[in-house]
Amino acid sequence: MATEAPAHGGYLDILRAPHAARLLAGTLVGRLPNGTGPIALTLFVRDQGGSYTLAGGLIAAYGVATAVGQPLLGRAVDLKGQPRVQLPAAVLSALGMALLALTGIGHLALAYVAVVLAGLFTPPLEGGLRALWPSVLGREDRVHRAYALDAVAQEVMFTVGPLLLTLLVSLWSPAAALLVINLLGVLGALAVVLSEPSRAWRSASREAHWLGALRSPGLLALLGSFFFVGLALGSITVAAVAYADDRGTPSVYGWLMAALGLGALLGGVVYGARQWSGAPERRLRVLVLLLAVCYLPLVLTPGPVAMTGLSVLAGVFLAPALACAFIVVDRHAPRGTVTEAFSWLVTTFGVGSALGSAAAGPAVELAGTATGFAVAGAGGLVAFLVLLATGRVLDAPTGSDTPAADVRHAVGTGAATAVHSEKNTH
Repeated sequence: MATEAPAHGGYLDILRAPHAARLLAGTLVGRLPNGTGPIALTLFVRDQGGSYTLAGGLIAAYGVATAVGQPLLGRAVDLKGQPRVQLPAAVLSALGMALLALTGIGHLALAYVAVVLAGLFTPPLEGGLRALWPSVLGREDRVHRAYALDAVAQEVMFTVGPLLLTLLVSLWSPAAALLVINLLGVLGALAVVLSEPSRAWRSASREAHWLGALRSPGLLALLGSFFFVGLALGSITVAAVAYADDRGTPSVYGWLMAALGLGALLGGVVYGARQWSGAPERRLRVLVLLLAVCYLPLVLTPGPVAMTGLSVLAGVFLAPALACAFIVVDRHAPRGTVTEAFSWLVTTFGVGSALGSAAAGPAVELAGTATGFAVAGAGGLVAFLVLLATGRVLDAPTGSDTPAADVRHAVGTGAATAVHSEKNTH
C-alpha cells in the first residue's frame, strides 16, 4: 500500500538536510572509477594496441578483485570507522590504475597486478553512504526515501560517467582519462570522509564471528535473489550488442542501454515519491516479480523503436527493487555489520552481472539474440523464486540484532548533531 509523500518529504527535503547533498555527490564522484572501469580499461587497452581478449581479461581481473575487496573493506569500515579505511583504499585503488596508465600493457604481469590492486582497494563508498543515512536523516521514512534517491542517482552516474570518460579521451587520451577519473575518485572519497557524519559515525559493537554479516539467513536469502537480478542485467548488455549487430546499426546498442537507464530513473523517481506501508520483504517480492515480467517481452526483439520502448519498460522496476532491497539489508544485517552487509549486496550483484554476461554470449551464438534476452527473463524469474522459497526466513522478525541499534549508537556518538540541527529547521 502506498500514499503520496507530503511536499516537504520529497527528494528536495532529503538533499536540504545538512550534509546530505555533499555525501551523495561525494559518493557518486568517488565511485566514478569503478562505474567507468570496464569502459576505461577497454579504451586504454585498444589504444595501446592490445586485443579485446586482453581487455576482457583485465576487466575480469578487476571485477573479481573488486568483488573480493568490497565485503572485506566493508567489514574494516564497521570495525575501524570510515575515514581510516575509505580514504586509504581510494588512494591505493587510484595508484593501481595510475600504475597501469603509466606503464601500459607491455608487461602483462604488471598490468594484471595494477588492475587487481585497483579493484581490491575500491572503497566501499556505496555501503558506507547507506550506513550514514540514518544518522543524517533521522526518521525512518526519510531514510527509505534516501535509499530510493540513492538508486536513482546510480542511474545518473552510470549515464554521466561514460560520457565524461569519452569527453576526457577525446580531449587527451585513454591514459589521461584513467588518471583524471581516478583523481576525481580520490577527491570524492575525501569529500565524504572529511564530513562530520562520516568522521562521527561508529558501528555498534558486534559479535565476533568469522562469517560477519553472512551469518544472517535473511541476508543470505536476499543475496541469493539479487545474484540472479544481476545475472539478468548482465545478460541484457550482451544480448543488446547482438541485437544491434543483427540490425547493422551499432548505435542502437547505446539507445537500448540509455532506455534501460531511463526506465530505472523514472521508476525510482515514482517509487521514492510515495510512502510505502507494510513489510518491505513482501513488497520486494512483488517488485522483483514485476521486474522479471518486464524482462520477458525483450525476447520478441521487434524493430529498434519498439525495442527501445521495451527497454524502458524493462528498466522501470530496477531502481525500486534496489531501493527496497537496501531496506531489507538494513533490517537483516546483524548488529555492527551494516557496511559489510551493503558491500556484500554490491559484490553479489556484480558477480551475478558478470556471469550473466558470460552466459548470454554462448546463448546468443548457439540460438540467436532472442535467447540472450531469454537468459535475462529466466534470471529475473529465478530471483523471484528465491525470494518466494525463502519467504519464511525473510519475513521472520529481526529482533534486537538489527542495524537499528547501529543507528542509535551512531547518533549517540556524535552524528546526532546533524540530525538535531536538521530537525530544528522544520
